[in-house]
Amino acid sequence: MSYKLISQCPVCSSELKATRLSCSTCGTTIESEFTLSKFELLSIEHLNFVEIFLKNRGSIKDVEREMGISYPTVKAKLNDVLKALGYTIEEEPIQQSELNQIIEELDKGNINVDEAIKKIKK
Repeated sequence: MSYKLISQCPVCSSELKATRLSCSTCGTTIESEFTLSKFELLSIEHLNFVEIFLKNRGSIKDVEREMGISYPTVKAKLNDVLKALGYTIEEEPIQQSELNQIIEELDKGNINVDEAIKKIKK
């Protein structure tokens, strides 16, 4: 059984380093300090989103359709991934169409007032 490589220390939350690699076929073991890619720092949820985003060639409409989520939610998830990768995101003012969509979700009962406020503030 294999596990996803963890990138943060469960005790102090510092970034972990990989120090040992081994071959399960021949038993060769290499010990050193190995650098993890930025993608190793992503959560499973972030990695799943990135996979869907790439599979849909970056088409937000297609991601919306596949995940069953709204345009603002796709944008928020994309921004979360970019932040997790260490990029600074310039916050965009909320567009009227996004505001209308949040109000519609609230109206249908898909989200509650607190979620709506959080989306608007994002």
